[in-house]
Amino acid sequence: MYELFYSVMIGAVVLDRWAGDPRWLPHPVRLIGYLCDIIESRSRKLSGSIPLRWAGLLSVFLVVSATAMTCTGLLLLADLINSFLLAAVGFFLLYCSVATGDLVSHSKAVFSPLSSADMAQARQAAAMMVGRDTAHLNESDISRATIESVAENLVDGITAPLFWAFAGSLVSLFIALDPIYGAVIGAISYKAINTMDSMWGYTSQRYIEFGRYAAKLDDAVNFLPARISGWCVVAAALLPGFSCRLSVRTYLADRHKSPSPNSAHTEAAFAGALSRQLGGPSTYQSVVHEKAIIGAGFPPPQAEDIPRANRLLIAAAVVFFLVLLGAHLGITRLWA
Repeated sequence: MYELFYSVMIGAVVLDRWAGDPRWLPHPVRLIGYLCDIIESRSRKLSGSIPLRWAGLLSVFLVVSATAMTCTGLLLLADLINSFLLAAVGFFLLYCSVATGDLVSHSKAVFSPLSSADMAQARQAAAMMVGRDTAHLNESDISRATIESVAENLVDGITAPLFWAFAGSLVSLFIALDPIYGAVIGAISYKAINTMDSMWGYTSQRYIEFGRYAAKLDDAVNFLPARISGWCVVAAALLPGFSCRLSVRTYLADRHKSPSPNSAHTEAAFAGALSRQLGGPSTYQSVVHEKAIIGAGFPPPQAEDIPRANRLLIAAAVVFFLVLLGAHLGITRLWA
């Protein structure tokens, strides 16, 4: 049972790194986004009878429940036909839950024009990765925005879905169910939570109340993955071209320098490993936000640091996967 599960997990991660997410492929996250829009519009109609924050909480419950039940239904239907179809459906959904290939591809799309001084194209490519205004960014600003996005999305796009996939498979173990069920439900439910946060987790007037619980739940499910990921970046910094010593020092000093309880963990580890300063002022919708400096004293990043950040991302993701795989093997052997 677990041999097939491990093959599915490894295969999904390898395929994602190699192929990314082709735009022609129906992606579960897009469907979750449509579901969020529908449920939000219905829930807001209740705000006349219940507080807006409770309408938001109801929306969170409905989105996660609908996502989990849909995944369960698909897996059960596949399992009724045969176990190989179950593995194939599980493989596809797990492949869609990880975004290493897309993240590397997007950052390369920024690096290519930036390295040839095509600032207009570099700004446009950066705008596809980050939420800040990019129209007037210089080379260093674009490089910083890209590296910060790579560091933060290590958790959102790679390690957190893997964490909840492995955690879900262990839940399946305790109830004597094929681990593919728990892995898929764990990973895709995480993607639903993360999608809600990206759509509703703003401090604008429209979402400060409605998106309150979506943001809090996203913080909760990223709490452990972010911290494990920070140390995995530190471990990956043992590779040539990075500084493990500075990664440890910067991680310990700056990991809490963010309004978010999670995002600065990987950013701090990246800043030290790359020996580059991150953070500082960023403009969103023409409003300047003063972010804390991470890695004070390091020089600002430049275009050539983007490929280095990609290599560090991939190395940290491999370390994280191996840590989870080892822990999973140990727990399942103890349980057996």
